[in-house]
Amino acid sequence: MMDPQGKSGSTGTLMIMGMMILVFYFFMIRPQAKKAKTQKKYISDLQKGDKVVTIAGIHGVINKVNDDNTVNLETSPGSYMKIEKSAISMEWSAALNKPVVEEKK
Repeated sequence: MMDPQGKSGSTGTLMIMGMMILVFYFFMIRPQAKKAKTQKKYISDLQKGDKVVTIAGIHGVINKVNDDNTVNLETSPGSYMKIEKSAISMEWSAALNKPVVEEKK
């Protein structure tokens, strides 16, 4: 004969594991997927004149968008770099206008 407590114990464990998976999904996986989708759309919408920051921290203005998934980035007047679109991290103005977080005392 099976012990009724053994059944409910395994059911409770399964419910807790299921809840942990749901919490993990909603707090970790879903926001990351949403951010990746936004970044992909931003990369595909790049155009000449956009001010950007690369993942290496290089600031510049897009001079030309190439068909081979690269852009020509003007880092200073007359100085150009050819970089992959995927190396662009964010818009320059977004990087400069981050909200200031005040410390609570």
